Amino acid sequence: MSVNRDELRSNAKYLRGVRPIDPEEVCEYLSTPRHPAVVRQALREEAASLGLVEREDGTFVPVEPGPARVERETVTAFPDEHARVLEDRLVETYGPDWHRGESGDALREAIRRLKADYYHENDVTYDATAALGYAVYHLPDYYAVGRYVAADLAADGLLPRDARVLDLGAGVGGPFLGLADALPDDALLDYHAVEPSPAADLLTAFFDAADSNVHATLHPETAEALDTAALAEGGDFDLVTAFSVLSELDDPVAVAETYLDVLADDGTLVLVAPADRNTSIGLREVERELETRGVTVYAPTVRLWDDERPTDRGWSFVAKPDVAAPGFQRRLAEAAERPTEFLNETVQYSYAFLRTDGRRKHDVSLPASRYAKLGEAERHVSNRVDLVAAKLSGDLSEAGNPLFKISDGSEDTDCYAVLVDRSALNRDLLGADYGDLLSFESVLCLWNNDEGAYNFVVDDEVVVDRLG
Repeated sequence: MSVNRDELRSNAKYLRGVRPIDPEEVCEYLSTPRHPAVVRQALREEAASLGLVEREDGTFVPVEPGPARVERETVTAFPDEHARVLEDRLVETYGPDWHRGESGDALREAIRRLKADYYHENDVTYDATAALGYAVYHLPDYYAVGRYVAADLAADGLLPRDARVLDLGAGVGGPFLGLADALPDDALLDYHAVEPSPAADLLTAFFDAADSNVHATLHPETAEALDTAALAEGGDFDLVTAFSVLSELDDPVAVAETYLDVLADDGTLVLVAPADRNTSIGLREVERELETRGVTVYAPTVRLWDDERPTDRGWSFVAKPDVAAPGFQRRLAEAAERPTEFLNETVQYSYAFLRTDGRRKHDVSLPASRYAKLGEAERHVSNRVDLVAAKLSGDLSEAGNPLFKISDGSEDTDCYAVLVDRSALNRDLLGADYGDLLSFESVLCLWNNDEGAYNFVVDDEVVVDRLG
């Protein structure tokens, strides 16, 4: 039984400026009577375009303007309610013993093949088995990445409470679930997923299980084929995201540039890639090429010197605490000869936040009379200098002196800060988060011939301060 949508929208637009919208009251204003449950469902379907959120009492109110508040939390586990959706699909497809016998072997082989294809940079294709194997292996860590990215955006006011998101290559839904769970209950998420592969079958199952204020739409085309003009008819997007998809595109720069056309003037293009060397460096190459075409790099990499751009290899990634392997992943692993091959608890990723409005997280321009440039490190070897740089890694050492990648946006060679003597004056080097800006006073510059990099030695003479 349908509802006249023009009448429904007209009444909702009037009532939302007066009082909470009660489906039972709306029934009284419709020319053709409808049951309140039918009206409630129709309001849910129109809520995203009307900017309405549903409250626990069943009424609808306008979503409050402004940025969303997202708690910074360590993700230690994949939520049970999401795990049940995947497990139900596995049981439905293969039976209760899905992790054993032929089905278990097929899922494990699919995971091996996907890992090998990524490692060798081959084209990645998904059939139904590969999609489910991918979900078993990657849903937990990709979920965690989605949560962390949402928290970083929200911390800088880049994630609106009324969020319209376009996700290129949405896969089986890890980032979608992370974003949806990160948003507070009073937020409204209008999420559009571009996903042409069989992964969409599981993705839409997560859509169906989502909260009432999460509105999800599937676009089953490739990112290259989607009609962006038709897409933009519904309004610009606050976020255009690409999680672990750049390496699968023939021309990732061209695709990313195309979708800038549907990004809001104050929106953010979010690029995320696995932390491995090839995909991480590939992400930086896309970032840098887009910058030459007028896009501003917001974070985490920095541009602290006028007219300077980095040309080093750009391998930089975030390392977060492990996320526990959920039951479905452990069951598939325990039935294998080498269980660790199918356990994936590591959360490491590279990312870039890009904008078109010129805004940067660290919008500073350093005076050459005061600070040394990393791009001129060669002239400072064996000398102590003052510099400002962003911390762009966790500790990269292997049980030695703590080692951190640093960048000021001018370097053509990798630069690292090495902590050899800990003191109260330099403790900010250890305490700073990924992407934080640090000042180094009287740090010793050395050339590391073995690694082909510059080491800036932080001893007990060096003062390190976290800025801003």
